[in-house]
Amino acid sequence: MTVVEARGLRKTYGTNIALNGADFHINEGRIVGLIGPNGAGKSTALNAILGLTPYQGELKVLGRDPWNERDQLMCDVCFIADVAVLPRWIRVSQALEYVAGVHPRFDRSKAEGFLAKTNIRHNSKVKELSKGMVTQLHLALVMAIDAKLLVLDEPTLGLDILYRKQFYDSLLNDYFDRNRTILVTTHQVEDVEHVLTDLMFIDRGRIVLNCSMEDFESRYIEVSVHPESLAAARAIQPMHERQALGRSILLFDHGNRQELAALGDTRTPSISDLFVAVMGSQSVKFKE
Repeated sequence: MTVVEARGLRKTYGTNIALNGADFHINEGRIVGLIGPNGAGKSTALNAILGLTPYQGELKVLGRDPWNERDQLMCDVCFIADVAVLPRWIRVSQALEYVAGVHPRFDRSKAEGFLAKTNIRHNSKVKELSKGMVTQLHLALVMAIDAKLLVLDEPTLGLDILYRKQFYDSLLNDYFDRNRTILVTTHQVEDVEHVLTDLMFIDRGRIVLNCSMEDFESRYIEVSVHPESLAAARAIQPMHERQALGRSILLFDHGNRQELAALGDTRTPSISDLFVAVMGSQSVKFKE
């Protein structure tokens, strides 16, 4: 089942083009990372998916038009933003009561179970909680809703590494199953690399890379080239080159692994390394 289908998705703010004919689809039961530089169109794409902004082009989310059928769609979609949306005056117990009263698919006992694993007290007000605890509370409320699509926009921004790890561990172990779909944007790529099933890069409103993590691992190879083999490695036309600890690191797309292994030490690149390479090539194309 296709959860999100976008064709020619376009959004402008005056003369600024936020989405420039973006095409992508997201299948059921996947954890998709939408990665891009600031101003690339990530948040605009999420807002379109959530029915928070009008757009041009075709967009279906769970078979619905998110702008015209948002009320029905929100029964099956949850969202966690990069800023706390919980009122600072509300107590934890009141937040539980409120969500139980407004969302028909909220399982309060499940939320209580998630909170039992934290140090959050039911009588605490949101303003008394640390940022990490607010995120834990928000996650507990959302994970207790039987939704088909969970959208996360920089959900761990400003949290320390411990809270970030706990967040994604809870998401993977306590929430995700093959019937649910998660779409996440983040600048802290190293935190989500181990949980993603699919990867999308967005730049200047267009999707410039869209692949599964299986394809990513088989398609791209990074070589720490022996100095005497540098000319030969460059002749194979790498997509990117950088320096690290006095060695040249070359990144190849669909390279011959046996041939490249003879030129130096090989490994699968990190998502961050691939992101830098792809964004660099996009900048060259843009200038041209």
